[in-house]
Amino acid sequence: MLGGIGMTELIIILVIVMIIFGAGKLPEVGRSLGSGIRELKSSLSEDHADDHLSKGDIEEKSRAGA
Repeated sequence: MLGGIGMTELIIILVIVMIIFGAGKLPEVGRSLGSGIRELKSSLSEDHADDHLSKGDIEEKSRAGA
């Protein structure tokens, strides 16, 4: 299934998570995890966009100086 993790292992993990966090906290944990992933993707996209801008700025400066 997921790289060697079967259905039984997933059920055991889910039970352990429910014991640790409780059933009421699971939606909150899921939301915070989702927002963290979105923030990470956003920051990676911004870094990638900044790289393109800086390369363009460097090319503009080299053209202006030549």
